[in-house]
Amino acid sequence: MSGNVLKLGIPKGSLEEATVKLFAKAGYNIAIKSRSYFPTIDDEEIECMLIRAQEIPRYVADGVLDAGLTGKDWVMENRVDVAEIADLVYSKQSTRPVRWVLAVPNDSPVQSARDLQGKRVATEAVNMTTDYLKKFGVTAHVEFSWGATEVKAPKLVDAIVEITETGSSLRANNLRIVDTIMESTTKFIMNKSACKDEWKLNKVNRLVLMLKGAMAANGKVGMMMNVPKSKLEAVMKILPQGMRPTLAELSDKNWLDMTVIIDEKLVRDIVPDLKQAGAEDIVEYPLNKVIH
Repeated sequence: MSGNVLKLGIPKGSLEEATVKLFAKAGYNIAIKSRSYFPTIDDEEIECMLIRAQEIPRYVADGVLDAGLTGKDWVMENRVDVAEIADLVYSKQSTRPVRWVLAVPNDSPVQSARDLQGKRVATEAVNMTTDYLKKFGVTAHVEFSWGATEVKAPKLVDAIVEITETGSSLRANNLRIVDTIMESTTKFIMNKSACKDEWKLNKVNRLVLMLKGAMAANGKVGMMMNVPKSKLEAVMKILPQGMRPTLAELSDKNWLDMTVIIDEKLVRDIVPDLKQAGAEDIVEYPLNKVIH
C-alpha cells in the first residue's frame, strides 16, 4: 500500500445495487452493511462512502470526496464544476440512458412547454426544469417534489418533470410524455484539484479501465471451437460480419482452434449452423471483462 487513499462516493438508492455488481465484475468487492454509510472495499487504497447520487456532485466539487459515481443529470442540477472522467452506461434496470421527461395528464390541454406559462410543475430537478423552461421563455412555478411525483398531477400540479427508463410508471398513472428534457447516464466524476494529484488520477484511470472492461463484457460470451481448414470459409460466413476471430493451428495441421467473442443472444441461432458447417467441440463460456 502506498499510503495514499482515494475518497470515492458510491451512489445510494436506485443505482446502489447495479453499482456494487459492476464493481464486483470489475474485480472490486464492495460490502455494504445495514445502516452504515461507509462500505468496505477490498482495496486498501480506496475509501468508500455511500451517498445519494443527487448529492455526490456537490461533495466532489467541494473536495469532500475525490471522485464519485453519479448521473449527468445531477451534475447539471447541482450546477457544479467537476471533471467528467468517464461515461458509464448502466442503470438500475438496463444499459440504456435514463430520460428526464415533461409529462402531463392524458386529458391535459398542454401540448408543449410553452403551454406551461404560469402553471405549477413538480419535480426533484428544480434547477434543470427551470433552465429548460427558460429556453422557451416560460415562467412557471417549479416546486421540489419529495417523492411520488407521478400522483401529483392533476390535483396538485399541472405537470411533472420526472426520470424514467421505460415510461411504464407514467402510463400507469395516466400520464403522457410531452417532451424529453435530457438523457442521462452514470458518470465517473472527479474533483478538479484531485485531478492534479498524479497518484489519485492514476488510481482513478486504473479503476475506470476495469469498470469499462466489465461493462464491455455485458451481454457477451466467448466461444471456442475446432474448425477444419477446409471448412474455415464456410464457418466465417456464419459469424457476424466484420468479426476477426483468433485462429491457432492444432497438432493436427488440418485443423484450427477458433476463439471469438460474440453477443450472447446470437449463440442459439448460429451454433447449429456452425456445427453443420463443420465446426466441432464448440464451447461457450462467460466473460467478466473485455478490455479494448
